[in-house]
Amino acid sequence: MVHRDIKPENIMLASNDELKLIDFGLSKRQEGNKKLKTIAGTPYYMAPEVLDGQYDSKCDTWSLGVLLYVFMSGYLPFQGENRNEVFYKIQNAKYHFDHKEFTDCTDNVIDLIKKLLVVNPKVRLSAGDAIKHPWFKRVDGGGKPMKIDKAVLDRLGSFKGVSKLKKAAMNMLVKMADQNSIENLRVEFVKLDKDGTGMINAEELKIAI
Repeated sequence: MVHRDIKPENIMLASNDELKLIDFGLSKRQEGNKKLKTIAGTPYYMAPEVLDGQYDSKCDTWSLGVLLYVFMSGYLPFQGENRNEVFYKIQNAKYHFDHKEFTDCTDNVIDLIKKLLVVNPKVRLSAGDAIKHPWFKRVDGGGKPMKIDKAVLDRLGSFKGVSKLKKAAMNMLVKMADQNSIENLRVEFVKLDKDGTGMINAEELKIAI
């Protein structure tokens, strides 16, 4: 079963401190080695091969890599000013560990993130391999409690990602395979953006309507 939409909003904590993965509305059963083709999910957590329309269950381990990055720092690994920039970074695994929060992270967790955020799914860790990673052994093996920076906890507490409108727009655009249609939208956007700010204000939208 491929979930296809693993993200912070779909991770819930039960009353007994058990983590639960929810919202299987986009999930799909993979039959044998047959690839899935429908582009589905939340763009910022999508694996590169999902954007290409040829993927399997390892798309979920990429999303888990994004999730682990977010939980360690409170930041998304792949961000950009527009759709093309975000997708370029995803398809080329352009991310960094420059946030100061990562200075307090162990080498093991950074290594695990690196092995999950691998463009080639054949090289990327599977879920079974990931759970055997030394970082999980460190977590399960007792020893010293891991210190978590209060600033990270505060950021996670207020973490909402991007706006619902932007998510909806990105979801729509990622499913539009016709590049001509996307280019036409860009041309129309530029026409509406009279002051060239890259944003359409209420007055510009009112005039357009």
